[in-house]
Amino acid sequence: MSTLKKRSLFIFILLLAIAAITVLWSPILAKTQTGIRVWNWNSWLILLAGLPFILIQREAGLPELTDPSVSNRHRIWQPLLIGFLFAIPDVIIVGFLMHPEPYTDLPPFLQPFPYSLSLYSSGALEIEIFYRLIPITLLLWLISEKLLKGKHRATVFWCVAILTAIREPLEQWPSGNTWFILYALASGFAMNLWQAYQYKKAGFLGALMIRYGHYLIWHILLGVYIEFFVLQ
Repeated sequence: MSTLKKRSLFIFILLLAIAAITVLWSPILAKTQTGIRVWNWNSWLILLAGLPFILIQREAGLPELTDPSVSNRHRIWQPLLIGFLFAIPDVIIVGFLMHPEPYTDLPPFLQPFPYSLSLYSSGALEIEIFYRLIPITLLLWLISEKLLKGKHRATVFWCVAILTAIREPLEQWPSGNTWFILYALASGFAMNLWQAYQYKKAGFLGALMIRYGHYLIWHILLGVYIEFFVLQ
């Protein structure tokens, strides 16, 4: 196993360790607080499905998690900023414009801080494993590299990127006014498509950092604001 693969494996294990903290923490917190989203070991075990795909990133034509050809600017900081930009309209529209009355409790899409850091970091990892890591790696490896022997890589990638980008908006079909449904579908598709592009450009961490950036604003900082400033 190459040094780059060992580093990728090490980072993935660290991400799994964060998810394990969520599993251990959530039932303890649930004993003293209501509305806690509890993770169990079954939720954690399914994350292991991503492990073999971490080991074939280069074989699928994708950058390794710590690929030296990718700068931290493109792997971490730029994707985080992109996630922020997708989250800010969500906060304005859903968090405030569609909820003009004062909050009397944390809404169901938020959790108490600092547990929210652990939960939504784990949730982001789960989403990215099953929406990005497994399907994109598998399809690029099978179709582009094995079946087509490296031909038409760009075409195959964009077909896979579009198909995977459609998944989350359709699975989380919103309710409400037509304008909001269109906004949610368009925003969800755009973010997922950008994540696929970032994955191809900067590796799995690039895609994950976009979701981290989105969750940091949408799930964590909005929750901090409501919990410590609105509900006090």
